[in-house]
Amino acid sequence: MQALEEATLACPHCGEPIVLLLDIASGTQSYIEDCEVCCQPIHVSLWIDHEQDDYHVDLRREQD
Repeated sequence: MQALEEATLACPHCGEPIVLLLDIASGTQSYIEDCEVCCQPIHVSLWIDHEQDDYHVDLRREQD
């Protein structure tokens, strides 16, 4: 697995595909990123599974 991974996922607000650059080397993390299409805030959760050399990304609407 590379240190940076590009993932194309659907925005939880508008449903459009967005491209996220994931920093796999930083480990499990959560952060806010704005949708490049509708500009709404997205809560990004990234889990790293080093044993399986894999990762999982969850996108949710940011709570007000």
